[in-house]
Amino acid sequence: MSLVKAKKHLGQHFLTDKNIAEKIVNSLHAVDQYKQVLEVGPGMGVLSDFLLGKKDLETYLIDIDTESYEFLKKKYPDLGARLINGDFLELDFAAVFPGKFGIIGNFPYNISSQILFKVLDNRNQVVELVGMFQKEVAQRCAEKPGSKEYGILSVFLQAFYNVEYLFSVKPGVFNPPPKVTSAVIRLTRNDIEKLNCDEKLFWQVVKAGFNQRRKTLRNALSSLVSKESMTDDPMFDLRAERLSVDDFVKMTNLINTSRINAV
Repeated sequence: MSLVKAKKHLGQHFLTDKNIAEKIVNSLHAVDQYKQVLEVGPGMGVLSDFLLGKKDLETYLIDIDTESYEFLKKKYPDLGARLINGDFLELDFAAVFPGKFGIIGNFPYNISSQILFKVLDNRNQVVELVGMFQKEVAQRCAEKPGSKEYGILSVFLQAFYNVEYLFSVKPGVFNPPPKVTSAVIRLTRNDIEKLNCDEKLFWQVVKAGFNQRRKTLRNALSSLVSKESMTDDPMFDLRAERLSVDDFVKMTNLINTSRINAV
């Protein structure tokens, strides 16, 4: 079979180091909670080889690249309908997977945030995600309160997942090598079914706080509630990057109460 050519517009950088590929696959730790796993952007199957060796998992592959799809169809003729030529961002999870499942992949860096938000939108099905991202994105996902890297994505993901930064990966193990360092993270679903606040308002509070992250929350959140109706809680005098998920839940409830009292 002729090799697949990496396509820049798809953000393809094929992993060539089999030891790293095996390490990524072995980072799936919550497999006792699901029986199916979806690999996103398998390319020429360096991760897939190890995934398909896990007989306790039913592996699905999805690739938007028709050339990769045709290559993989010849390489893995037994996959049948479990090999999907399509866009992960458009995939109807419920139509493919009857229950909970895991996701793994060397993800295209140009759509990494969209991938993570799709996982969040389907958090009741996606038990675990192990994936390669640009290092800065990986750090942002796993970062704790108090740093400049901590932001909107950190809060949203950590509200529903335990996020672990696993290891860094140098550019030289890809073809073609990316211009950035990469990293692998693991998301494992936590026990939070629903936040103890108005979730729609929670999203608004987090976004407003970080969109003006240099301002204190008393100023950054003035578009959601008037300063006059804010309480004297010292959290309002902090910047968004200082608040944990639980703090943002508390902040959301304070704002909700202030709105009700202002009516």
